[in-house]
Amino acid sequence: MMTRRYFRLLFAGLLLCSALFVCYPDVHSQRSTRNQPAEQRRKPNVLFISADDLNNDLGTYGHPLVKSPNIDRLAARGVRFDRAYNQFPLCSPSRTSLMTGLRPDTTQVYDLRKHFRSVLPDVVTLSQLFQRNGYYAARVGKIYHYGNPGQIGTDGLDDPMSWNRVINPRGVDKDEEKVLTNHTPARGLGSSFSFYASPAPDEAHTDGKVAAETIKLLEQSKDQPFFIAAGFYRPHCPYIAPKKYFDLYPIEKIAAPQFSPQTLKDELANIPQAALWTNPPHFGVSRQAQREAIQAYYASISFLDANVGRLLDALDRLKLTDNTIIVFWSDHGYLLGQHGQWMKMSLFEGSARNPLVIAGPGVAKGKPSGRTVELVDLYPTLADLCGLADTPKNLAGRSLRPLLKNPNAGWNKPAITQVQRGSGQNAFMGYSIRNERWRYTEWDEGKRGVELYDEARDPGEMRNLANDPKSAKIAAEMKKLLQDARARNAAMN
Repeated sequence: MMTRRYFRLLFAGLLLCSALFVCYPDVHSQRSTRNQPAEQRRKPNVLFISADDLNNDLGTYGHPLVKSPNIDRLAARGVRFDRAYNQFPLCSPSRTSLMTGLRPDTTQVYDLRKHFRSVLPDVVTLSQLFQRNGYYAARVGKIYHYGNPGQIGTDGLDDPMSWNRVINPRGVDKDEEKVLTNHTPARGLGSSFSFYASPAPDEAHTDGKVAAETIKLLEQSKDQPFFIAAGFYRPHCPYIAPKKYFDLYPIEKIAAPQFSPQTLKDELANIPQAALWTNPPHFGVSRQAQREAIQAYYASISFLDANVGRLLDALDRLKLTDNTIIVFWSDHGYLLGQHGQWMKMSLFEGSARNPLVIAGPGVAKGKPSGRTVELVDLYPTLADLCGLADTPKNLAGRSLRPLLKNPNAGWNKPAITQVQRGSGQNAFMGYSIRNERWRYTEWDEGKRGVELYDEARDPGEMRNLANDPKSAKIAAEMKKLLQDARARNAAMN
C-alpha cells in the first residue's frame, strides 16, 4: 500500500511540475531578457528620410559653400556613400524602384502617371515587408511620387498597402506660390526657375510640418518596432524657404556656369543630342537668373537640413538613436548648369548620382565609402539589417551590410541608371553603367549615340572618349558590362 501511495504521490508531483513547465516555459528567458539593454530585446527601428531633387552639394560631400550641419552630423554617425546612384532620374520611377526593390524595366514606371501596381499588383514593397514582420509602418509627406508642388497635401501616387498610417501636410508655401519670382513662366511650376524668400517661420512651411508630424509619430511609436518615413519636399522647385536661409548665401558668392555661347557649342558638339534634356541650354535665361536660382536652391537645402536636424534631435531626446537605423537619401541628383543642363532627366553624373547616408546600430561611424552602390540596394539592406522574414527573392539590389561594417570592403557591383526620351512609338531609352572609375552610356542601343567618361581624370565629364581609339578597349569592356547587367535583370523578370 505504501508503495502504491508513494508512486501515486510521485506521479502527481511529476504532473504538477510538467504543468508548471508548460505554463511558464520561458521564466529563465524572461529574466535574462529583462536584464538586457532595450535595443537587444527587439529588432531595430528604421527612420527613412527622403529629400526631393537633392544633389550632392552638401558640406559632408565637400561643397565649399552649402551649409548642411545636420546632414553632416548624421554622416559623422554612420557611413556616407560617395558613389550612390539612382535607377531613373525622375521622381516616380526612382521612388518606385527603391520601394519595390526592382529596376524600372521590371516596374515599367518611366513617367509621373503610371502606378506600379497596374503592372505588379502583388509586389511586396519595402515598408509592406516591415508590416508583415510586425513593424508599425507610417509615412509623412512624399515617399512615393506626387506632384511637387501641385499635389502637396494629397495622397498623389501613394500606395495604401505600404502603410498603417499616412499624413499629408500642407504648409504656407502653397499659399505663397502666387507671389514668387519665376524666371521661366512658360514652364510648369514644378520644373521652373521660381523662388521666394518667405517671411513665414520654419514650422509654417510644408517641410516644417513634415518634421513636426514625424516627431509626433516617433513619440507615439517609441515603445514598438517602427518603420517611419519622412518625405521632405525641398529643395525641389519652386525654391521656397524662410528668408534666413537665403541670407546664408549672398548672391555675390554664387557663381553661374562660365560658358560663352561658342564655348558651350564646342563642348556640346561631342555629346549625343539625346543626352541633352535642357533645350535650349540654361533654358535660355540670363546668368543673373541662373545665379538667383542657385541661391534659392542652396537656401532650400539648408532649410531641409534644419528639419532633418529636428528629427535627429527627437531621436536623441526619446533615447531611440541607439536602436534606430537612419537612412537619408534623395530620389536623384540635380544639375545646376553643367553642359548647359539643369535639374534631372539626364545620365550625366550630377543627375544620376545622389546623396546616401546610413547610420545606426552596427554601422561604422564617420566613414565614407567609395564603393559604387544603388538606391535599389536599400530594400535588401534594411531587410538584412532588421532580420526580416520572407524577403522577396527577386530583388535587384544587394545588401550593403558588408560596406556598413567596413566601408572599404571588396565590392564589384556596378550601378545602372536609365532614362527615357520621347513618348509612344517614338520613345527610346538611354542606359548608363557606372563603376568606380568609368561611366559608359548608350542611347537607343547605341544608335543615337554613345558616351564614355573617365570619372577619375575628368569628373566634369568634359571629354567623351567613346570614339577615341585609345579608349576602344575600355569602351568594349563597359559595353559588355552593361549588356550582361541588363541580361541578368531580364532573366529575373
